[in-house]
Amino acid sequence: MPNFHSLSSISAALKSGATSSKELTQYFLGRISRLNAKLNAYITVCEEAALAQAEQADAQYRQNQAGILTGIPMAHKDIFCTQDVLTTCGSKMLENFVAPYSATVVQKLNSAGMVMLGKTNMDEFAMGSSNESSYFGPVHNPWQLDKVPGGSSGGSAAAVAARLCPAATGTDTGGSIRQPAAFCGITGLKPTYGRVSRYGMVAFASSLDQGGAMTTTAEDAALLLSAMAGFDPLDSTSADPSRKDVQQSDAWLAQVAAEGYRGENRTFSIGLPRQYYTDTIGQAALADMQAVLEKAGHRFVDVDLPHTDAAVSTYYVIAGAEASTNLSRYDGIRFGHRCENPLDLEDLYNRSRSEGFGAEVKRRILTGTYALSVGYYDAYYVKAQKIRRLIADDFSRVFEEVDVLLTPITPGPAFGLEELTADPVAMYNQDKFTVPVSLAGLPAISIPCGQTNGLPLGAQIIGPAFAEQDIVDLAHQFQQLTDWHQQTCQWVED
Repeated sequence: MPNFHSLSSISAALKSGATSSKELTQYFLGRISRLNAKLNAYITVCEEAALAQAEQADAQYRQNQAGILTGIPMAHKDIFCTQDVLTTCGSKMLENFVAPYSATVVQKLNSAGMVMLGKTNMDEFAMGSSNESSYFGPVHNPWQLDKVPGGSSGGSAAAVAARLCPAATGTDTGGSIRQPAAFCGITGLKPTYGRVSRYGMVAFASSLDQGGAMTTTAEDAALLLSAMAGFDPLDSTSADPSRKDVQQSDAWLAQVAAEGYRGENRTFSIGLPRQYYTDTIGQAALADMQAVLEKAGHRFVDVDLPHTDAAVSTYYVIAGAEASTNLSRYDGIRFGHRCENPLDLEDLYNRSRSEGFGAEVKRRILTGTYALSVGYYDAYYVKAQKIRRLIADDFSRVFEEVDVLLTPITPGPAFGLEELTADPVAMYNQDKFTVPVSLAGLPAISIPCGQTNGLPLGAQIIGPAFAEQDIVDLAHQFQQLTDWHQQTCQWVED
């Protein structure tokens, strides 16, 4: 059945004529129609437009003009602007917003010939670790419906896990690709900051936000990234193409885009940060993973990242401060929901923002505004930026000793719906293994490495800046030696 196939095998089936893009698209649209009501993974389904794109892709195959990704269905996280299609960011504030243009990522994947099935659910404005803050309701984990799928890209993760699409885009500000990928048993790739254009990706925290790939395998993640990445003059934070490491990364991605992913069986020195190996539920699975990789010839080294414990506090000060600035534009006048019958301008502002934003977004705006206010700016925001530099320096020193790092992603498997909603600090601590990477702007990949009580567990491989090839190659090697990435939930059989 096509829903079990990787992107490369779907591509081969399309090229051979074993199936058509229209048939594949109809198949996935049928699964969405049958299964999405219980999962709530999609906010918008674009049936008519998807079928039209599929017919165009089939014409390209007939004319021998198709690329590797041509005709393959996929989904976009509802934070990427899509021309003439709703872009809600999971918020009442934007529930009726139809973007007048498409994000660079959307344009690139359209140019690659991929078929957009729809837009996936997410935590409101990407603020959350459970996909429970969405105005459109929580997403359910397809492995166990009473568990969260992780956030903020929970809709994308659940859709890929339940085979409602073979691949999806996500965004990662503090772990929003990697954590839901771990909870849903899929592969999630967060690229280096600046590797993927942020143009048309609605901003949460501008110095942290990064688009990435959510797929079933590391190979698929490389294929999707090859179409998404690259310099964009419309994004002022896009990586400088004159840098040597960027050029090396560009060359690898160009090869993947042209020829497909060819994993290299290189051996790596792998660092194990002591600060990450605390009492987590996934310790046994990680130990098993280390044994598999050690047998394959990789070398492990204990290392230190001494400022790790400060990362969560640092992240929530910086991210909140940037969110309070970015979301100030949603005032009922320039953008977003407008209240009815305001008494005056102040009432319009107050009620529009109070009605339009959910509780978690309000909490982060207020926290960020406080950190930026007179008398507290130096004590909180400036200090957080200094600690951010220390965290980045920790990684730089460690990468002089080792090639990559192997760590847990989360303290445990997916937790229950509403289990942590009343305790924001406990929810924020779910990010303690992911936010340091985001603060340093580094690439990381999440891959399945085990299970506990019927729920997936994930491992995180972290690399130096623009070393996506290294982390993908190591992840691919592990997936060639194990079958955790092939384990599927009951929804795949339905």
